[in-house]
Amino acid sequence: MVSHVIPFENLRNTDVPSVGGKNASLGEMISQLTAKGVRVPTGFATTADAYREFLAQGGLNDRINDLLDKLNADDTQELARVGSQIRQWIMEAEFPPALQTAIADNYAKLIEKSAPGTTFAVRSSATAEDLPDASFAGQQESFLNIHGLDNINHAIKEVFASLYNDRAISYRVHKGFVHADVALSAGVQQMVRSDIGCAGVMFTIDTESGHRDVAFITSSYGLGETVVQGAVNPDEFYVHKPLLAQGKPAIVRRTMGSKLIKMVFSDATQAGKSTHTVPVDAAESNRYSLNDSDILELAGYAMTIEQHYGCPMDIEWGKNGLDNKLYILQARPETVKSQESASNVTETFKLQKHSSVPVVAGRAVTQKVGVGPVRIVLDPAEMHEVQPGDVLVADMTDPNWEPVMKRASALVTNRGGRTCHAAIIARELGIPAIVGSVNATDLLRDGEVVTVSCAEGETGFVYHGALEYEVSTQANSELAKPPCKIMMNVGNPDMAFTFAQTPNDGVGLARLEFVINNMVGIHPKAILNVDAMPKAMQATIHNRARGYASPKQFYIDKVAEGVATIAAAFYPKPVIVRTSDFKSNEYKKLVGGDIYEPDEENPMIGFRGAARYMAEDFKECFAMECQAMKKVRDEMGLTNVELMIPFVRTLEEAKAVTDIMAANGLKRGENGLRLIMMCEIPANALLAEQFLEYFDGFSIGSNDLTQLTLGMDRDSGILADGFDERNDAVKVLLKMAINTCNRLGKYVGICGQGPSDHEDFAEWLVKEGIQSVSLNPDTVVATWQRLTKK
Repeated sequence: MVSHVIPFENLRNTDVPSVGGKNASLGEMISQLTAKGVRVPTGFATTADAYREFLAQGGLNDRINDLLDKLNADDTQELARVGSQIRQWIMEAEFPPALQTAIADNYAKLIEKSAPGTTFAVRSSATAEDLPDASFAGQQESFLNIHGLDNINHAIKEVFASLYNDRAISYRVHKGFVHADVALSAGVQQMVRSDIGCAGVMFTIDTESGHRDVAFITSSYGLGETVVQGAVNPDEFYVHKPLLAQGKPAIVRRTMGSKLIKMVFSDATQAGKSTHTVPVDAAESNRYSLNDSDILELAGYAMTIEQHYGCPMDIEWGKNGLDNKLYILQARPETVKSQESASNVTETFKLQKHSSVPVVAGRAVTQKVGVGPVRIVLDPAEMHEVQPGDVLVADMTDPNWEPVMKRASALVTNRGGRTCHAAIIARELGIPAIVGSVNATDLLRDGEVVTVSCAEGETGFVYHGALEYEVSTQANSELAKPPCKIMMNVGNPDMAFTFAQTPNDGVGLARLEFVINNMVGIHPKAILNVDAMPKAMQATIHNRARGYASPKQFYIDKVAEGVATIAAAFYPKPVIVRTSDFKSNEYKKLVGGDIYEPDEENPMIGFRGAARYMAEDFKECFAMECQAMKKVRDEMGLTNVELMIPFVRTLEEAKAVTDIMAANGLKRGENGLRLIMMCEIPANALLAEQFLEYFDGFSIGSNDLTQLTLGMDRDSGILADGFDERNDAVKVLLKMAINTCNRLGKYVGICGQGPSDHEDFAEWLVKEGIQSVSLNPDTVVATWQRLTKK
């Protein structure tokens, strides 16, 4: 006997052939994870057998298959005509009586167990959907805020018809699925009132690098469809899962989205009329849509779901504006990065050096580079004009665009976040995409050749012209144990999760000035004295500090987030963070910097390093850095962070700066804190034993050490030929520093390009007893192989 409808409570993951992956997963979570605190709204599902019985009436399935057998799915206009005809046939057909009765009975029972006024979502669940090797996500329709039996029946029929959307037909053809083998189940689920709350998507894996130790959450106001469709630029959050499991509030990264619109309920409760979008109030847009407790609760749900399913997951969630509780609306296996990680080859894209200025910027997807002529498509009816190799530029795309997206060399949209459908499809197709660029359709010109680079971090850039780039492939074979630790230099938090996939022993140099420059961009004294700044500058500072309690808290939290992102990416390996080493001419470039920085003839040996931290008018600035580092280590729990002080000229400076750090809660030895000193001044090597009374080791800065030993400007093009860290005088100082550290049982490493540029220099350092070399990420594997080949 055919089961036409099954309540969610009676479903398990084993029911995928009957109700599809989405509905089976809802049943699985309701029955298995409710006791673990995961809230999932209930409902019922029509079955694949009911769908097939419906299509069998009057030979409808035969007519559909005849049309599809003759279809060339690459002809987008013919695809649209055939799809429209099939959908019309389905909408005109009647449900069999047994299906009508089963829907009515189950809907009545669902109404009885629901609160007064509850409306329902009617969603598709394809029987081949959400399997580990396929993502049908978003290809079929969803209808929200539906109420009344007639409206439920109509919405179910719309869902059935949507199996023959253009995008769904095209996807099945290109994935090799037989149309007749794919059936549809409609899920009818209680609505969560996120229309007056917020909603979004989260992944239990970083969507770009495939890093497994973070949960990535996107959120915006209103129903989650705007996030899924890419109609808004949502807030983004990263949570470090291993530390969350230890009870730490490990939110390592926040990025505020513009959140300009939200989808809310309409008065009508029938398909096509039940929701509409409205503008978001500016004050709301300028706040984060989730508080910290919500973010941590969602990440906890994500970990529970991932643990139950045993694989990375893609999860939709909603926050009910009535009870302020969080609910899980869907969960499916992540189908792109989790499968890539099983590959034995890593492909890396890198732009060659260039002087081009970006025309457009947005959120980067896929970490690749694409080049081609711009094709701006403002109306979906014109999408057939996209030619192979074009850079497709649009306000936003949805899965209907998939048939032409596969032709494009790259995709750029005005709207959308990194979990929207456009981003998901770009990852599946393996094309670079920039979403949420705001105004790409205005700034780019049809036909002009551009380069779309998603290989420079979380921000993607569009450049005029065809820039040169290289693609390197690396076999992920086992590397032999090297004679010393091989660490890497990381400044850009945006690239940390990607760099962490390269074999490494941790981070030997994380530059705090890079974090401050890119994530704050404001001079710390301008932050502290914001009310005394010129009005225009005050506006800039307050605008950047949106979503934070004050400009000062913004500075502390953003510096903490940048360091935490790097530390989380490499956890539990050591991450040596060098406190800010801006020179006065570099500080001048920050907002407000020209007000506070002196004019120096030679900033390289001027007001920098420990001397700056000690200065009375800079102590409060350094205190903010210390507070940020304390937050990373003590609150978030990232105790793999070690701190390194640059440019310590004298023993008096060494004592003073370590005392200042202790007074700000960063006492050497407490909570396992190690303090390292940059050994980059000849005095550091000459008095190594005395300096090491204040520190746990040295990290050798070979560039400055060479400059100051040879009296040679490291930035001088005229003297470049003579600048060589292999000079005998430099080697004498290096040997002194290495020997002293090893004799005293202290750490000693080097963070410079010398070991990767000069094979003989690397071998000499190893022979002298260097404990680690820290390299730029693109040279790590090659240097590793060189050091282990003999």
